[in-house]
Amino acid sequence: MNWEFSFLYFLQDIHTPLLDSIMLFFTKMGDYCLPWLAAAVIMLFFKKTRKCGIAIILSLLLKELIGNLLLKNLVARNRPCWIDTAVPLLISSPSSFSFPSGHTFDGFATSVSILLYHKKLGIAAVIWAAITAFSRMYLFVHFPTDVLASVVLGSLVAVAVHKIIEKYAGNNIYKINRTI
Repeated sequence: MNWEFSFLYFLQDIHTPLLDSIMLFFTKMGDYCLPWLAAAVIMLFFKKTRKCGIAIILSLLLKELIGNLLLKNLVARNRPCWIDTAVPLLISSPSSFSFPSGHTFDGFATSVSILLYHKKLGIAAVIWAAITAFSRMYLFVHFPTDVLASVVLGSLVAVAVHKIIEKYAGNNIYKINRTI
């Protein structure tokens, strides 16, 4: 954990008003995964993106089960801001445990889902998710291993959902009524 705190303290040393604003924006956009849910809902209305919208929703549901309900409570890792309370926070101290990072898990479950169906849009989504992940460390609310594990977990969930959709639903998803 020493190297993790060293990295987090380094990030505290590079704070600037501009970086603070950028990191706060990305973290706040990740609260409740609103941009990702909005993207999924919009994608459901178009035949070309419907599979991707369904993949995002299923990935986010799995993230809730695996990340928030299971792993956070099973691992019960304290957040860096709970351990070192001397570091001033730019956001309210989160009340849930640190591992895994929900913002990062959401971002990678979604962005990799998009990447698997739409490469160009997916690359932009992965960049967005990576900045959000970085913001969680910059804001001193997650350890680097929380974030790295969440990148892996989110990516694995997205790939698994993609494979299930392609194997079992195939082109039948396109027949789903637009009123979903």
